[in-house]
Amino acid sequence: MRSAELRMNLGAGRKIRRALPVCICAGLAACAAVTAFAVRAETIVVNDKVMVRDSSIERPHGGMKMEQVEHKFGEPAKRYPTVGKPPITRWDYPQFSVFFEGDRVIHSVVIGAQPPGTPEQAARS
Repeated sequence: MRSAELRMNLGAGRKIRRALPVCICAGLAACAAVTAFAVRAETIVVNDKVMVRDSSIERPHGGMKMEQVEHKFGEPAKRYPTVGKPPITRWDYPQFSVFFEGDRVIHSVVIGAQPPGTPEQAARS
């Protein structure tokens, strides 16, 4: 009885080892798909609500240094004082805001107009 159970367990282990590379590849493909979407998406703030839509506005990407951002995009319209630990700083440009941790970009947010078709936009028409 025990030898039959042992054989079944060994067989299950072999199946798992054969399926493992397939699972890893599927997981990597899923991560790549999510990353590809995130690269083309922009985070926008409309009426204090955060939304995501396809991106067409060039803005800083994660990891850029403050000096690189200023060199590429120019002087920000407004600089906010650094707060907290780790130190977080915000710079505002006409179309987006950039958030830094220390001297590196951690996120950029597009400041958008009200998207067409929303109740607020229809009320204005």
